[in-house]
Amino acid sequence: MADADPRQRHWERTRKMTALLLALWLVASFCAVFFARELTGLTVFGWPLSFYLAAQGASLVYLAIIGVYAWRMRRIDREATRKEPH
Repeated sequence: MADADPRQRHWERTRKMTALLLALWLVASFCAVFFARELTGLTVFGWPLSFYLAAQGASLVYLAIIGVYAWRMRRIDREATRKEPH
């Protein structure tokens, strides 16, 4: 992959990261809903864990996904522009 076009490598890295973060988003959204009944027995600060995950936990995961995407894309973009011939 060292001989690959820098733009192609940049795009491949971007797609892989986006696919991974979208999978994480899907898991976070799906698990909170699918396992809600099983999680009602556990409580966090007096609230059922399923309610906490839907109301707070999923939102925090979404914010973390956005933060990781922005941080990682900045690094990928910098590496791509540094290696690109002018």
